[in-house]
Amino acid sequence: MKKLTILFALLLSLSFLAEAQLNINHFIRVGRTRISIGNYTGAIEYFNIVIEFKPYLAEAYLYRGTAKHSLEDYRGAIADYDKAIEIKPYYPRAYNNRGMAYHNLRLFERAIEDYDRALEFDASDESIYNNRGIAKLALKDMEGAIEDYNRALEVNPKSTHALMNRSNAKIVSGDIKGAIKDLNEVIIIRPHYAAAYLNRGLARFELEDYASALRDYDQSIKFDPKNALAFNNRGIVKHKLEDYESAIMDYDMAVQLNPEMASAYFNRAMAREILNRPGFEEDYRIAAQLNPQFDLDARRLDAEKLAYQQHQQKNQQKQQNQNSQTSQQNNTVTPTAQAAPPPKQEELSGEEKAQKLEEERKKELEEEKRRRRMRMDLVVEDTRDIPQEEEMDVDDGRIQNKNIVIDLQPMFFISAFEKNSVDYDRFQYYNILIDELNALNNYDPLLSITNKPVTTYQSVFENFILFFNEKIAIQGNAHNYLNRGIFYSLTGNYNQAFTDLDKAIELNEKTTVAYFTRANTRYKLKEQVELLAGTTSPAALTLREGKITDNSNIKPSTIEYQDILDDYAVTLFLDPNFFFGYYNRAFIKLRLGEYRSAVEDLNRAIDLEPEFAEAYFNRGLTKIFLDDIEGGALDLSRAGELGIHGAYNIIVRYCN
Repeated sequence: MKKLTILFALLLSLSFLAEAQLNINHFIRVGRTRISIGNYTGAIEYFNIVIEFKPYLAEAYLYRGTAKHSLEDYRGAIADYDKAIEIKPYYPRAYNNRGMAYHNLRLFERAIEDYDRALEFDASDESIYNNRGIAKLALKDMEGAIEDYNRALEVNPKSTHALMNRSNAKIVSGDIKGAIKDLNEVIIIRPHYAAAYLNRGLARFELEDYASALRDYDQSIKFDPKNALAFNNRGIVKHKLEDYESAIMDYDMAVQLNPEMASAYFNRAMAREILNRPGFEEDYRIAAQLNPQFDLDARRLDAEKLAYQQHQQKNQQKQQNQNSQTSQQNNTVTPTAQAAPPPKQEELSGEEKAQKLEEERKKELEEEKRRRRMRMDLVVEDTRDIPQEEEMDVDDGRIQNKNIVIDLQPMFFISAFEKNSVDYDRFQYYNILIDELNALNNYDPLLSITNKPVTTYQSVFENFILFFNEKIAIQGNAHNYLNRGIFYSLTGNYNQAFTDLDKAIELNEKTTVAYFTRANTRYKLKEQVELLAGTTSPAALTLREGKITDNSNIKPSTIEYQDILDDYAVTLFLDPNFFFGYYNRAFIKLRLGEYRSAVEDLNRAIDLEPEFAEAYFNRGLTKIFLDDIEGGALDLSRAGELGIHGAYNIIVRYCN
């Protein structure tokens, strides 16, 4: 009987394990499906669950890394690939993916190291050779890149990716005819491949074979009629052939398909100017706004400045030569005869000299303008993945490069919802102090700690004030005063809130939540006073010229916030594990500009609650402000992983 019982228990446990395994497989399938349909944040949520139950499953980290990679969170993806490789050291796909992430961060040498490792474990994967070739091409190792593409073609002779990539490498090497030969092969394999026609058109354009280039662009547009680049480039060919009317029509289509294509506006402006059509000035203006490289006025000013500097240098050199000659003449003594004096020249007045210099400068400027206009050419949009010379970062007018206010995640405070309310979004983190309060309240009201807005619950909070009025009339203890103080604070009745919270502390000076709530109430009152006075500044950091900076012009003094900081200090003294206290205190310190001290508080909050998404978010922004881009990106990645999906937008804009 005992053996039967043991056997039954064993079978039961195995059935539970089988069911758990089935569920894990289900989560993996759903996660992979979400990746395939582009729901990357949803996929991350599913792989988080898999990792929670199967922390040593390498595939879960690989797929979660893939989802982050697709969100352009390359550092977060690398962290997941690292974990997958740690669990499974012979995992070629993880090395390949990590190499691609390093490539996206322009760490090409590290990318190549990972591709090398991947090929050690799987030498028959053409994609790895392709990826390594692209990295070598980025490092301008043309021979190495072509060799890798050849290896990929040995694995798969019909690899259109390898042929396209090899054609790019040949373009860079100057072998344009060889590039066209590769593109011909691509088109034989994939006759409807629009990108191949587009690239072949570019190659033929470089050979000045405009008729063939025009046919290729026609085919590219036929197979991909929404490709703005093809219309822009076909317009250029027509422009070169002096068919300006048709060129303008193609530029119109390019602008319609992509209103932010600066080159299309610029090219259209040139065609309109040639035909003396209205609107070319506006096109030049829009092109310059979208991309400063097309700002003709700025170029003119730069040219004038350069010409003036060159003119000044010539004058200085000329003066130095004259002084040197005079010095040599004064120091030269001949034994037989005195040196003959130089022929007397007609002296010019100061005004005449200045006029002559100005005329010379104008001539030089006109010559520079003439040379500049000769250099100005139509702007071809290149779709090929070939290395470019490093350019200075400029504000090109796009939204991600503008001064964008990034709000910090707000402070946490005690709130509540009715016992039968289904409002789980408000209940985010478990905390023992709040749970103890709820137990004393018999879970009515059900207190929670949140940083979500509470404006829609004002009537509920007012009812709870009436409820605790009755309770205080029966028993005026610290607990009841604390509860009523919480609800007075939530309804914006701050003076009554202070009275109740002070009373709660007077009756029990170890009431931790009372100090925490009083600190929050002090901040809310100060915020309201500043708002009414028109001196408030958002709790935010701002991006200016690629760097996050303060959003406020005038920082408040520490003295103004000392009472708030003191209450948080007492809160943390009474309960050093109350991580919300560290988080809120960091929030105040960020307003005061005490960034490094704020980071220390956020570090402590995260140590106590490793899944504190808001703390990672605020710490990430602060690190970026302190020029720790790498650390900031990893923190924002973790915040995104934990559910603050807006973190990925910040990573894309400011960290990559």
